[in-house]
Amino acid sequence: MLSQSAFADSGFKTPPKQLADLVDAPRQPSVMISADKQWVALLARPGAKTIEELAQAEEKLAGLRINAHIFAPSRSSGYTGISLKGVNGAKQIEIKDLPAGKIMSVNFSPNSQYLAFILENKQGLTLWKYNLKTKKTKRVSKQTINASLGGTKYRWKPDSSGFYTRLTVANASDKPLASKATIEPVIQTTSGKKAAVRTYSNLLKTPYDEALFEFLTRSQLVEMNLTGKINKLGKVSMVKGFNISPDGHYLLVSQVKKPFSYLVPASRFPLETQVWTVKGKLVTQVADLASGENIPKGFDSVRAGRRDISWRSDVAATLVWAEAQDGGNMKTVVDYHDYIYTWTAPFKNSPQVFQKVARRFDDITWGNNNFAMISDWRFSDRQIRQWKFNPSNANAKMELFQERSYNDRYNDPGRFVKERNQFGLEVIKTFDNDNKVYLTGRGASEQGNIPFLNQYDFSTKKKTKVWQSKAPYYERVVLLLNDQASKVMTLRESISEQPNFFVRDLSKNTLTKFTDFPHPTPAFVGISKEKLKYKRKDGVELSGTLYLPAGYDKSQGPLPTLIWAYPREYKDKEVAGQVSDSPYEFVRVSYWGPMPHLAQGFAVFSGAKMPIVGFDGELPNDTFREQLVASAQAAVDVLVEKGVTDKERIAIAGHSYGAFMVANLLAHSDLFKAGIARSGAYNRTLTPFGFQGEERSFWEGQPAYASMSPFFHAEKINEPMLMIHGKEDPNSGTFPMQSERMFAALKGLGGNARLVMLPHEQHGYRARESLLHMLWEQYQWLDIHVKNPTNSAIPE
Repeated sequence: MLSQSAFADSGFKTPPKQLADLVDAPRQPSVMISADKQWVALLARPGAKTIEELAQAEEKLAGLRINAHIFAPSRSSGYTGISLKGVNGAKQIEIKDLPAGKIMSVNFSPNSQYLAFILENKQGLTLWKYNLKTKKTKRVSKQTINASLGGTKYRWKPDSSGFYTRLTVANASDKPLASKATIEPVIQTTSGKKAAVRTYSNLLKTPYDEALFEFLTRSQLVEMNLTGKINKLGKVSMVKGFNISPDGHYLLVSQVKKPFSYLVPASRFPLETQVWTVKGKLVTQVADLASGENIPKGFDSVRAGRRDISWRSDVAATLVWAEAQDGGNMKTVVDYHDYIYTWTAPFKNSPQVFQKVARRFDDITWGNNNFAMISDWRFSDRQIRQWKFNPSNANAKMELFQERSYNDRYNDPGRFVKERNQFGLEVIKTFDNDNKVYLTGRGASEQGNIPFLNQYDFSTKKKTKVWQSKAPYYERVVLLLNDQASKVMTLRESISEQPNFFVRDLSKNTLTKFTDFPHPTPAFVGISKEKLKYKRKDGVELSGTLYLPAGYDKSQGPLPTLIWAYPREYKDKEVAGQVSDSPYEFVRVSYWGPMPHLAQGFAVFSGAKMPIVGFDGELPNDTFREQLVASAQAAVDVLVEKGVTDKERIAIAGHSYGAFMVANLLAHSDLFKAGIARSGAYNRTLTPFGFQGEERSFWEGQPAYASMSPFFHAEKINEPMLMIHGKEDPNSGTFPMQSERMFAALKGLGGNARLVMLPHEQHGYRARESLLHMLWEQYQWLDIHVKNPTNSAIPE
């Protein structure tokens, strides 16, 4: 067994250059288009953060992480630059007078004359605008913006004359200080009612936490014109959300209320929702939700009362919301689990029942007063349904458009193409008397994803292909550039050509390159890619993508192999085996997954299917271990039979639930030489009210919890396992304790394990130093335990 002293245990390490360069590789810019579809904004994305950035002070309160100095979420992401390019092919313009700091929340004005954004720096968040005509950037807000509760930081007024936003009302220096007076017993009692709360992190714990949370989240909602002049709206409060009615006459405002909870995060705190005039006068109260501590157990359970409150986007000022008829519990037998209500301005009449939904309400996508789509879902069989209906005659019979498992990719009809209506809001684009629509989608099939643009006719129930991607390219429609859908913007790539945006004229059959992004990882050019399909011993179809190092030939002999996977649960055997990617996608070599180790001489089998299927009425997890091992065995067999894999040199790796998979496979099989488990969970009794897709509590499903927990079977893990975990992981179920306790068990049992706790990191790792060190750890672990298992030492 390799001793722990073989590794240099102090300080961050850097892997070989070819792997290290992946961390600094250029990111593909984000893209957005103006309302008039004349301008495209290209938003430059930054590289990895530094560990110093992650180490900045933050307050962990009610499931939130807040930078108390600037009243904003800590560790936020942003952009480093903005360029504008005309859809007509005009020369790209770089905005050169951007202020120093982090650019966030970039949005064109409704009239397409301005581009607004939030700037974050050490002084706080401020609102800025760029004038597309004068090509000048100016600060708008004189005061800083409060974004502690997250959500939308500002909204354009419909007429583009200004904004609505939340301003900071306190100085960071006035932050409450902990004192002896705040040190007191914290007492909680049960109510006698069931409250199966999942394992949340960073919850409020003391009265001081409550005071600090309130201090940081109180803000003033304001109306602000383009020069920064403000009009205060309502009183200072904990404003969570605000949205303008389509006609611009009302505001829908939600505010967090006391009493706060020590059991659930801020997203489940009491919430009051009101309608105000745009001048801040209260019109009516819409909802007053109590704390969400007692939401029934179940993934499709919801809070009782009015929820999902929003404006209809197709009419002037009508509210719509859902209200559970089952106490929020889908296991309650009722004819309709949700009623959908509407309430029209000036809100003098009573709300009206608009639709009755048999399962759990999912969404309404609006088109116009004669066309909308409504959907519901149910977790028990993973079913989703969607209907077309007439909003002006909601009692008329609805027309079923789709009914499928939400895991069923092959029968996904795609997403409705949208357009801006008279209110400047995105609605479903309809034509031919609302009988026809356009849909775009990935086009999942047995041959892989083949993206499409389809036309669907509700009168004939037939779809017509307008355009579809063709081999050897993987190309998907990003935007429709005209009403006729004859001109579109696409994102196009191939195995060897990096993604770039193109303008495709379908009527003229022309293709014009719109961007020219460089190859992000030139050192990895020449990698081969192949989609493999195979079967598990129980007949379930499986697949995965095999990558081989550049220049590899079978005459060189079989390679050490790294398998990377993530188990998923299904209720349908056929759906479980569906192919989920394209053989023509660009070979992306990211620092995050298994691909860097191609440079180490490994074959990589990425996305190996590990489906856990509920057969014949059984729950999927009843046979989790058996199905997991069978899937892994099938993957190993196909790779060995193909002649590319040395069966004595195979490693298994995964992140999160993938790490849970790694520990289980090492405990219950002898297929692998070693494993890498990142940010995992290993003891399911620490998540007693469900995990992943498991709805049963520990007390309802003790055999499954015990069987699935690799911690309970640690004595069977006789292969080396590297565990990496962020020390600040707040993810429900993968607290750092999970890896610490698993390592302690393996150490006590004489196992071969290494635990790396990355400072200041959460569930995913973001600091450049952390990412480089992660790659170093993985490189060394694979080299010593898999590639060259006779090595006795690891170079520093």
